[in-house]
Amino acid sequence: MSVKKVLVIRFRRIGDAVLSVVICSSIRKSFPEAEIHYVLNDHIAPLFENHPDIDKIITFSDEENNHFFKYLRKVRQLMKTERYDVIIDTRATIKTLWFSAFSLRTKYRIGTSKFYNHFFHNYRVRNHVNDDLDEVVRNLLLLRPLERERKLIMTTDFRLYVTEQEMAEFKSYMEQKGINFSRFIVVCTPFTRVAGKAWDMAKMKEIFSRIIQRYDAQLIFNYSRIEKEAALALYEDMGKDEHIFIDIEADSLRKLVSMLEIADFFFGNEGGPRHIAQACHLPSLAIYPPWVELPKWLPSNDLCYQGVTPFDMFPDQVIEGRTEKEMFDLLTVEYVWERLQPMMDKVFIDCAFVSNKK
Repeated sequence: MSVKKVLVIRFRRIGDAVLSVVICSSIRKSFPEAEIHYVLNDHIAPLFENHPDIDKIITFSDEENNHFFKYLRKVRQLMKTERYDVIIDTRATIKTLWFSAFSLRTKYRIGTSKFYNHFFHNYRVRNHVNDDLDEVVRNLLLLRPLERERKLIMTTDFRLYVTEQEMAEFKSYMEQKGINFSRFIVVCTPFTRVAGKAWDMAKMKEIFSRIIQRYDAQLIFNYSRIEKEAALALYEDMGKDEHIFIDIEADSLRKLVSMLEIADFFFGNEGGPRHIAQACHLPSLAIYPPWVELPKWLPSNDLCYQGVTPFDMFPDQVIEGRTEKEMFDLLTVEYVWERLQPMMDKVFIDCAFVSNKK
């Protein structure tokens, strides 16, 4: 049997979808003749436009996801219309099982091993039993059943793409806002959408001040609409420093990709933008709260992409018994700067920036 058409299912958030694109890329390398479809929530889908390893994006709106019969009808129609040789269900939830339920003749119905998916998935992969594996490797393990067809070519490089025109338009917009491309550009995410996930703001401000002082850097604060008021307050609190750009708004995911393709460095809290930064091959350092597993959510051993967490600073016995907030508060400015400065120094020197500081 030749693999002609593949369905990859990945609902949930930005980071999950970005890290799962390695499945599509590895299928493209292994079965270049295959047509690859990717199922996503509609608000995430624009990230994957023009992706060379995805032939068709299938989206579900919040309304469809939240209305069971609308969801079921759409899944049934899709599986009736398309004839997939492979279905890869990355999460294998009760809800996503319906894709396989409506396509029981598909030869490879692959899903993460769960106690309830014996019948619907004829290949169940135990890709979450090893805590040492990062999310990219766990995703790639779902391809193992396809080794029956041929030797697979795997890639751990997850990429996103924008057009030259999109890049040029956003670069022009940045220039109009006062960005000087001969100077260091750092995209910063001081905020998070999840309450309590952001590092202490006073500490974050100190790091921003050090970046400005050492590199004469231009800091672009990236924030969502609901974070705009907090961003403006932070800007005011930092004396409306001319190095800080508060009004460069990447108001779509594709514009965010363009901005991260253009920038020189990413620094801030862990989240979707950090994953996008790595997908743009942008050097980055992110701060991880203690309840987010850094080894799982920071794939790659490349020193260009790093993260810091309180667990880096202290042995388990020191942290034991503390609340998550108390653990997060243990992360110091000095430690973060100790990790950040060598990374920024390297990028600064490699790009041959000349500081305007005397």
